[in-house]
Amino acid sequence: MKKPNLSMMPIFPRLLLSFSLICLAAMPLQAAEPEFPHQVDTRLQNELMYHLEQLGLNKAVKQGRLAVALVDVTDLEQPRLAHVNGNKMMYAASLPKIAILFAAFHQITAGKLKKTQSLIRDMTDMIRVSSNQAATRVMNMVGPYKLNQLLQTSPYRFYDVNNNGGLWVGKPYGKSPAFQRDPLHAISHGATAWQVARFYYLIENESLISPQASREMKEMLSKPRIHHKFVAGLEKVHPDSAIFRKSGTWRTYHADSAIVERDGRRYIAVALANDQNGGEWLKEIIVAMDNIIFTTDAPLQVSMAD
Repeated sequence: MKKPNLSMMPIFPRLLLSFSLICLAAMPLQAAEPEFPHQVDTRLQNELMYHLEQLGLNKAVKQGRLAVALVDVTDLEQPRLAHVNGNKMMYAASLPKIAILFAAFHQITAGKLKKTQSLIRDMTDMIRVSSNQAATRVMNMVGPYKLNQLLQTSPYRFYDVNNNGGLWVGKPYGKSPAFQRDPLHAISHGATAWQVARFYYLIENESLISPQASREMKEMLSKPRIHHKFVAGLEKVHPDSAIFRKSGTWRTYHADSAIVERDGRRYIAVALANDQNGGEWLKEIIVAMDNIIFTTDAPLQVSMAD
């Protein structure tokens, strides 16, 4: 590109151009959003399918009553994905409160929501103890329709009509009726395992909204105070695991999601189930996924999951 000849310009435009060039040079380059895989790692996929078969869960997978995603993020630049029914949208109860968390931090960062101590307390309570009252208060501060608009907006698109949906919150947490069910499946509180895993990957990369926002959201996901599903499973066999987590339960619907860190390894685990025994399934599934991460080495190749 040819440099402008400043000596041939009048003084005011010359000063204005010089100032603009200095500001442009001082601006940091914005990093591109980390690439979350669509393709599965063959070895990890085979291990996941084998362990689900060993747990007797193949029928639930085939019937669409179980969706699972596992991502090895020990090397953040080379995430390794495995999933079954990863793009199937299911009712996920309280798990989509992570979508409210995202929307609140988005609005805080945009200067449209003030981060008060009461808001921080509500965001933390809706995650750690899954407070319905706190979740509804935060959702109303963001704006219910604004929340779902943000979930569909680039670059995040946690709900994508071209990828069978994703995270959605179309009903207050409580007895109030739904105000906006998702456009593809008419679900009030929904998720896909793939989009939930992607949410956690962006947090772990510190690229969800901003590095500071990512760190604060991850802190709120830490220290879970409901000890069931993933947490119960890991506490029994690996109590030294650091778990950053959000779960959900309603009737036969059981959901859990987490970043797990231990002994230099880290992974993302997501499971959505529709079965009266789903909570017990998830306790067993997380132990199996943990074993996969700690016994499976580097990838062989990638291929597309069904």
